Amino acid sequence: MLNENDKIIAHVSSAIAVYSIRSSNGILTNDISMIDFILKTIPKNLEAKVSIDLIDDVFSYVSGTHFDT
Repeated sequence: MLNENDKIIAHVSSAIAVYSIRSSNGILTNDISMIDFILKTIPKNLEAKVSIDLIDDVFSYVSGTHFDT
């Protein structure tokens, strides 16, 4: 079973992926930032535990593990 921190990291990582896909496909408007998108998608019960530093750490990790093929 995932603990609360695991759930938060999973949500942030997933939101980063969705934001990236939607941005590259032109689905999102230019007036929403990745941070705003992530914060709008986090479940209310986990919202208080999400910080900009956590989002930055997850983004750095995710973007550092992906590469162009």
